[in-house]
Amino acid sequence: MQKTEYEQDFFKKVQSLVPAERLHVNEPMSRHTTFKIGGPADFLIQPASAPEAAAVLKAALSCNMAVTILGNGSNVLVRDHGIRGVVLKFDEHMGAIRHTGSTIIAGAGATLADVSEYALKQQLTGLEFAIGIPGSIGGAVFMNAGAYDGEISSVVSAVTAVCPDGNIRRFSSEKIHFTYRHSVFQDNGCIICEIELSLIPGQRNEISRKMVDLTAKRESKQPLEMPSAGSTFKRPPGYFAGTLIEQTGLKGLKIGGAQVSEKHAGFIVNAGNATANDVLSLIKEVQQRVHEKFGVDLHPEVRVIGE
Repeated sequence: MQKTEYEQDFFKKVQSLVPAERLHVNEPMSRHTTFKIGGPADFLIQPASAPEAAAVLKAALSCNMAVTILGNGSNVLVRDHGIRGVVLKFDEHMGAIRHTGSTIIAGAGATLADVSEYALKQQLTGLEFAIGIPGSIGGAVFMNAGAYDGEISSVVSAVTAVCPDGNIRRFSSEKIHFTYRHSVFQDNGCIICEIELSLIPGQRNEISRKMVDLTAKRESKQPLEMPSAGSTFKRPPGYFAGTLIEQTGLKGLKIGGAQVSEKHAGFIVNAGNATANDVLSLIKEVQQRVHEKFGVDLHPEVRVIGE
């Protein structure tokens, strides 16, 4: 692909900021999402620290490049023509975990599973619910992820983020304005880099038992053997999305390679070479038919990005 002057300028700048193995050009996003779907990103960069993320952000803004933030790619559908500009992907390069007393400090790229296991090792309770959520801790904070009556907002005490002006800021929990599947970071353009979690000392056996129970529950109910973006729809007030979809008779419904899971109707899965267009068409069909039958509007929980 022919790069514009701005893109060439950005590439020159960023080469001095990030090592070559963490700088990718025309990178297929299907490699970076749990849906295994998505066209190429113009640039994909894996930062290893908050200052590095800040430097890349400044370089992108100086070259008029749009910036998209990605964690584990587990709650995301990337459209078939990919993402213009720069994708900052927070993964294991920014996944260090440490603790001070009962506070755990985790890099935004650490997976929720790894942070939960770390909490278990330190005999700290409060994060058991997160063991099965297939995402990064940064992504979980961004969307206030939750499962089994737990939400990440209940344990986050502070977040360090890089803001659009390139400055690094610390947000206390009350400044994050958590609501259902929402945080201030969806509105303010700041990039989550590090998360502080306040947990409580607990009994190792009790924490472990709870984690094993929740893992078994999840494995028995969710279509983990097929690529998906996790739960497709937000829970409508007073209902469960999966139950409504199942009662509408849509389990197994396919459009192209996208399918309403036979195991759990709340999940749309990639049943083989699905395109983003297939998934979006299926989401629309499900919304329409559930509305016709129950008069309930389903809203996607999955973030749709790209073009």
